[in-house]
Formats: sequence, structure tokens, C-alpha cells
Amino acid sequence: MRLSEFILANREPILAEWEAFARTCSPASGSMDIESLRDHADQMLTVIAADLNTPQDKSEQKEKSTGNKPVVDDSTTAAEEHGAGRAESGFSVEQMVAEFRALRASVIRLWTKSQGEIAADDIDDLTRFNEAIDQSLAESVSRYTQDLDNSKEMFLAMLGHDLRSPLGAIIMSAEFMLETKELEEPHLTLASRIASSSKRMQHMIGDLLDFTRSRLGGGIPIERADMSMEKLVHDVVSEVSAAHPASKITIDARDGQRGEWDCARISQALTNLVVNAVEHGEEGAKVTVSVGGDDKEALVAVHNRGVTISPEQLNGIFGPMKSRDAAARPGSSAYGNLGLGLYIAERIVSAHKGHIEVDSSSERGTTFTMHLPRCP
Repeated sequence: MRLSEFILANREPILAEWEAFARTCSPASGSMDIESLRDHADQMLTVIAADLNTPQDKSEQKEKSTGNKPVVDDSTTAAEEHGAGRAESGFSVEQMVAEFRALRASVIRLWTKSQGEIAADDIDDLTRFNEAIDQSLAESVSRYTQDLDNSKEMFLAMLGHDLRSPLGAIIMSAEFMLETKELEEPHLTLASRIASSSKRMQHMIGDLLDFTRSRLGGGIPIERADMSMEKLVHDVVSEVSAAHPASKITIDARDGQRGEWDCARISQALTNLVVNAVEHGEEGAKVTVSVGGDDKEALVAVHNRGVTISPEQLNGIFGPMKSRDAAARPGSSAYGNLGLGLYIAERIVSAHKGHIEVDSSSERGTTFTMHLPRCP
């Protein structure tokens, strides 16, 4: 009996063995939906049997062996549904992979036992069967990973959103106490510290929300309006200088640098770049923010001298969670200790259809340059 015929004729013993194994790796967090398990497995066996009966040339076999199975339609496969169910049920990826190993072993053991002897055609069936199992496993793992990542990022988004309200109350209370001008030492210093630390937390939560928004597919929203880049640079430098009074930040900006940008978002991106330069620059060395460009785009460059960024760090420096804290000055309180500052800056500039260039060397120092088209 060919393997495809055996699978269709012996669904129940195959499913019974797989179900028995799956029960042994059910997570402690909840009971397993046996009905869904059998349904997914039954559908996967049907797909596998059909695949074994489909003629396949060497080119198609090579493509499938490398995971390039042709897409027939956009519908969700049984294997993908299985992966989604396992992610929702709290299974680990190791447990889910073990299920497919058990399914493979059950089918091969029961079939070879019924065959008695293995013929030449049986070897071809076994090869095709293993390819089909691997394809189903790849689909399940891909969907499992995608759903698990989305769940984590949704949790971070909800956490960041929920933290904003109590943090806002702390900031308002601290600022109210400072505005009364009735506090004496040490209470004045303590209230000032609460206000400044809370604002840093607020900045980090904002970056966290932007990160989750971009990862969940929404991107970072922007609202364009005519604005002055020169004024924005002065405002950002004034704010960062107030938070880092020991730093020397100079501005080289030309008049008339206007364009259609989202003022709040560009301010956020530039703040991240300037703070990054302050935290990673040489102590006592100045940071320079320059504004230039031409009729088509504005260039905003942030330059500092300090530890050179190695080629290894430059590769993927705008990726999330790429922290450079090891190179920061001792005692610094970087905004970007989540490793999101440069990532958010790059995402904001990309949302404006621009890009950021990085140049770092021991002779010239390090320069981050934002290229921002003046019009959408």
C-alpha cells in the first residue's frame, strides 16, 4: 500500500497516537483543546496525502526542500492554524516541534509495520512525506512566532499606555509643588528630582509606544505642516542643554530653512540624536548641530567627538534594542537606555521619506545626518 493510501485509511490510529503524545506536553497554564488538535492534524494529514499523490519534478522538489513551496491561495493552512492555536495556548516552540516529530514517527512506524518490507517506491514516498511534514512544520513555526511576537508587542503597547496616566499625575504634582515656590531644602531638590526623573520616564514610555506601533504595522504617524527647521533646532538644543547643563552644544543654522514636516516628530528625532551625542561624546567636548541643504531637502547634522563607532556597531545601529550604553560616560542618565532612541529617530525620518547617514572615525568624530525632503 502506498503511503498516501495508508494515511487516508489509517487516520484514527495515527491521530490516536499523536493525541496521546500531545497530552504529555500540554502546558500547565491551561487544558489542551483536543478537538482542535485532532481537527488540525486531520487536515494536515489530508494535505500531506494529497501532496504525495501530486506529480513532482526535480525542480519542484528542490524548491520545496528549500522552503519555497508554491502559494496556491491566500487562505490559512491547517498547519498555520495549529501554530496560532499553540501560541495562544501557551505551548513552547519546542513542544510544538515535538508534536510534529511524534506525528512523523507515528506515521512511519505504523506504515513500515504494515508494509513488512520496504520497496524502491516506498523510499520515494518516505522522502516526499518528510518534505511535506517539514513544510507543515515551517508553516506552524512561522505563524507561531508571528503571533507570539504580536502578543508581546501588544502587551508592551498596553503597558506603556496604562503607565502614562499615573506618571502624568506624578509629573503634575511635582510641578505644582515647584510652582508654589514654598519648598525649602531638601524638599525642593527632591521635588525637582521627581519632576526630571518622571519626564525621562515619560520620554522612554513614548519611545516604547512608538516602537510597538511601528512593529505592529501602523508605522509612526506624521502630520506635515510648514515650519522652520532653524527654530526647531534652537528649541531642541535649549531643552537638551537644560537637562545636561555641563554639556556644550553649539548651533550652526542658516536662515530660511523651511519645509513641510511634522514639528513634534522631527523634534523627537533630533532630541534623540543630540542626547545620544551628549551621552557618548568626550566629556568637555562640544556637540555641534548644523542645518543646511538645498531646494529639495534639508540636512540636519549632529556631530560629536568621542568613542568611535565600530563597523560591527554601525551595521544595524538603527535596529531596536541596539544600546550603546557601554560607551556612554560614567554616571550618564541616557534617554536611550532602552536602546530605542536611534531606532525611533530613523523611523521618524523614514516616515518623512528621508534617511539618516552615519559617519564615524577617530579623526573626524561621529556625525549623524538627517536627510529630510522639504515636500512630501
